[in-house]
Amino acid sequence: MAWLLTISPVAGLIAMAMSLTYLLPIGISLVLQDGAADALILSMALNFAAGAMLWLLTRRHKRELSLREGILLVVIVWSGGALFASVPLLLTIPGLSFTDAYFEATSGLTATGATLLSGLDLLPPSVNVWRAELQWLGGMGVIVLVVAILPMLGVGGRQISKAEIPGPMKDEQLTPRVTQTAKGLWLIYSALTVACGYAYHAAGMGPLDAMMHSFTTLSLGGFSSHDASFGYFDSPAVELVAICFMIVAGLNFATHFLVWRSKSLRPYARDTEARYFILVIVTSITGIAILLHNAGVYPDFLAAVRYAAFNIISVGTTTGYATADYNLWPVFAPLWILFLGTFLSCSGSTGGGIKMMRAVILYRQVYREIKSLAHPRAVNPVKVAGQVIADPVVFAVLGFFFVWVALLVTMTLILGWSGLDAMTAFSAVVASLNNIGPGLHQVGPATNFAVLTDFQTWVLAFAMLLGRLELFALLVVFTPAFWRK
Repeated sequence: MAWLLTISPVAGLIAMAMSLTYLLPIGISLVLQDGAADALILSMALNFAAGAMLWLLTRRHKRELSLREGILLVVIVWSGGALFASVPLLLTIPGLSFTDAYFEATSGLTATGATLLSGLDLLPPSVNVWRAELQWLGGMGVIVLVVAILPMLGVGGRQISKAEIPGPMKDEQLTPRVTQTAKGLWLIYSALTVACGYAYHAAGMGPLDAMMHSFTTLSLGGFSSHDASFGYFDSPAVELVAICFMIVAGLNFATHFLVWRSKSLRPYARDTEARYFILVIVTSITGIAILLHNAGVYPDFLAAVRYAAFNIISVGTTTGYATADYNLWPVFAPLWILFLGTFLSCSGSTGGGIKMMRAVILYRQVYREIKSLAHPRAVNPVKVAGQVIADPVVFAVLGFFFVWVALLVTMTLILGWSGLDAMTAFSAVVASLNNIGPGLHQVGPATNFAVLTDFQTWVLAFAMLLGRLELFALLVVFTPAFWRK
C-alpha cells in the first residue's frame, strides 16, 4: 500500500485546488441571489477540507511518481472528482438521487454532455455555471491543469501526463519540459474560451449564456442551460459561432500551440489529421443536406445545409448540442452522425472517441494487408504524412480498437439484458464511451437519460470514464499484473 501514501498528498493538493473552482458559481449566486450560494459554499468547504486532511496526513511521503502511481492518481482524481462535483447538485436539485447526481457530474467532468436533468431553464443560474465549468475543466484534463504546478511542489508531472494526454503519439513533447507544455496548452485553451464567449455575446447571447456555452463549446462537452439546447436560440449567427469554435476545439491543440509559437498558419496545412477532419466534415454536410432536402425534411436547401452542418459538427466533434431532433430524420442521417462521433475528433483535441489519427492508421493498416495479399513479398510500411508509423504504434492502435469494439458490444449486451431496446442500448453506449452526449431513440437529442434505471446509469457512467481516460488507463487498474511488484 506504499502507492497510496505516495499519491495521497498529490490527490489532496488537487482536491484543494479544485475547491477553488467553486468561487465562480458562488460569486454568480451571490450577485443574482439565486438561492444556491449556501449549498455551493458548503460543497467548497467539504472539498477543501477533505483535500487538506489528506495532504496533512501524508505530506511527508511525497516523492516522484512511478508510471503505475501516475495512472492510479488519474483514475482516483477523475472518479473522486466526480464524487465531490456531485455534492452541489444533490444540495440544490430537489429529489435528485445520488446515482443521478454522480452520473451528471461524471458527464460534466468527462465532457460527455449526457444529462438526466430536465427543467434546465429553471435551475439556479449558478448551478448551470457549475455544470458548464466542470466540462471546461474536464475538456483538457484536470490532471494536465495541475501538471504545471506539481514540479514546484516536488512532484513530477511526466508520469501523469503520459496517462492523461489523448492520442497514440503520447511521447511527443511540444516543449522540453512537460510543465511548459501544460502551461502553453492551457493558455491557448483559455484564450480561445474567452474569444468564444465574446463571439457568442456579439451574436446575440446574454452574458451568462455566452460564458456558459463558451465553457461547453471549447471543452466539446455540450451541456446547455436550456432544455432545447441550441434550438432555444434559433439563431444562425449563434450557430455559426458554435460551428467555428467546435471545429477549432476538434483540432489537435498541439497544432494550435505550434501555430501560436511559430506565428504562422503553416502547421495547420502540414497537419494530415486536420485535412482528413475537414474533408470528412465537408463531405458529410453535403451528403446529409442533399438527403434532407430530397426527403422533404427541409424544402429549402439552405435550411437543410444549416441544420445538417450544425448537428453533424456538434455530434461529430462529440460536443452534443442540438438544434433539431435528428432522430426524426431519414434513418441513415442519425446513424451516420452518431458514427462520426466515434472517430472524427483529432488526437490532442478536447473531443472523445477513437480519434481521427487512429482511424487513419487503421485505414492504412487495412490497405497494407490488402496490398500484401497481391504482393506478399513487398515491403509496405504504414505511412502517415510521408512518415513511417512504427509497427508497435500500429499494434497499439489495433489493440485499442479491439478493446473499444469489445467494450461497445459487451456494454450494449448488458444494457439489452437489463431491459433497454436495441437502438437505445447501442446508441447510449456509443454516446457514453465516445463522450458524445445524446444518443438515439429514447436517449436522443429531444429527450435525456432520465429513462434509465440506476443499474443502466452506473454502466454508462463507467463507460464515460473509460472513454475520457482512453480505455487502457482505467482498464489496466483491474488487471492482476498491474498490482504485482
